[in-house]
Amino acid sequence: MLPLGSTIQQAIRNLEISSMQIILIVSEDGVLVGTLTDGDIRRAFLKGLTLGSRIDDIIHCNPLVVPPELGREHVLRLMQVNKIHQLPVVNCDGRVEGLYLWDAIIAPTSIDNFMVIMAGGRGTRLHPHTENCPKPMVEVGGKPMLEHIIEHAKSEGFKNFIISLYYLGDMIVEYFGDGTKWGIKIEYLHEHSPLGTAGCLSLMSDLPRAPFIVTNGDVLTEIGYRNILNYHIKNEASATMAVRRHEIQNQFGVVKVNGIEIEGFEEKPVYCSQINAGIYAIDPAILSFLEVGQKCDMPSLFDRVKNQNYKTIVFPMHESWLDVGYPQDLAQANINDSLRSERT
Repeated sequence: MLPLGSTIQQAIRNLEISSMQIILIVSEDGVLVGTLTDGDIRRAFLKGLTLGSRIDDIIHCNPLVVPPELGREHVLRLMQVNKIHQLPVVNCDGRVEGLYLWDAIIAPTSIDNFMVIMAGGRGTRLHPHTENCPKPMVEVGGKPMLEHIIEHAKSEGFKNFIISLYYLGDMIVEYFGDGTKWGIKIEYLHEHSPLGTAGCLSLMSDLPRAPFIVTNGDVLTEIGYRNILNYHIKNEASATMAVRRHEIQNQFGVVKVNGIEIEGFEEKPVYCSQINAGIYAIDPAILSFLEVGQKCDMPSLFDRVKNQNYKTIVFPMHESWLDVGYPQDLAQANINDSLRSERT
């Protein structure tokens, strides 16, 4: 990054050092003013500017930017559509928080943080598809839901996976093995009775040394798992829950009353709430709130953590998300997968 008032010579030096082919120009308080590329500098020389000229008049003001919470898939699409290889990350205050680089985003660096996938549920609501098949192994677009989740996480650099098993777990182990086929490492937690969405974490013999992701095995989404992890770490949270805005519309007009008097009307109001998306970032320290082999769901774990004055926060998500709980959800998942395939 460079401040306003810098010279073209300073900009060239910055480009040589960073090798990023772009410079972010910021104000004194870190607000993004514009961007500058090698091409901008070349065009400046053609106009007669010199090494000592200031960059203020050649920067690209109001560049395309993205918020920190935008998912990787959306970032990729924006870069493809606009034919750009660099995309600044700017928060709601206009301050720079990062920079997406095309080469880095299509081949992200590997990270050691674990990803735990809850795959032990019976999936009774999804009958008859789950009568002889564990729910995460039900196919969407020709491959198990669990495989979609793993491949998405792998594309973001995750390589260490832990899968929690209970119902027909042997089928999952037989299909994925130790993960070698996918170029990753998979370990398994075997529940002898259902332990809930958090209880299985008590079975981890070697506790992770860094924050990790936990996701339900029936949630298909384009959320950036790495984004929620970074968000969790940046906010110094103990537990982070991805939440999604959910709207319910009353099909009737609502009458507001005070006693027997009418105070007003509201025609078919919409009630909004934030729902649990089934994806979490967890600090290893809070695993001490679990009892080995005892059932516990994630909301209960969050309550325990919060009651002990540890920091619990939400990660508001807007990316595509589908909890495949019923046959109609499975049908929608296959439609969504078909539409994605057509777009690509």
